[in-house]
Amino acid sequence: MIRVMNREDFKSFWPVFSRVVSARETYAFEPEITLEQAYHLWCELPLKSYVYIDNGEVLGSYYIKPNAAGPGNHVCNCGYMVAEQARGKGIARALCEHSQQQATEFGFKAMQYNSVVSVNEVAVKLWQKLGFEIVGRVPKAYRHARLGFVDTFVMYKWLGTSDD
Repeated sequence: MIRVMNREDFKSFWPVFSRVVSARETYAFEPEITLEQAYHLWCELPLKSYVYIDNGEVLGSYYIKPNAAGPGNHVCNCGYMVAEQARGKGIARALCEHSQQQATEFGFKAMQYNSVVSVNEVAVKLWQKLGFEIVGRVPKAYRHARLGFVDTFVMYKWLGTSDD
């Protein structure tokens, strides 16, 4: 089940968030981030945040927000995290598909991922299967914990109709 995330959900999600960020393999968030800072970043700054729950266990989450202001506010940005034990079970796909539906309902015409770590091959392949294109490469933009400096991709998908 995917639904809007609340503070209690985030507390249950915190171990997932903390592990993902401290691994320094996919997110450019401060590894020493506190629970309160993380809640603010993931749940208060975005337009909405959602949680994926199965049998009472929080297995993943995403946020959605405008990627830019003013004339660029028709493009949204999302971030996704899935618990390690739940990876490979279609949860990231479900979250991404849900986020695209929500984006359309919120009136967004496109979705852009600003910094997909190039060596995160599972995510890159999934986003491509779901219609996202790599529209840019930023050389050595991410300091990976194991691999050192690696590239990031800008990925994009138009959500509007051909008439837009």
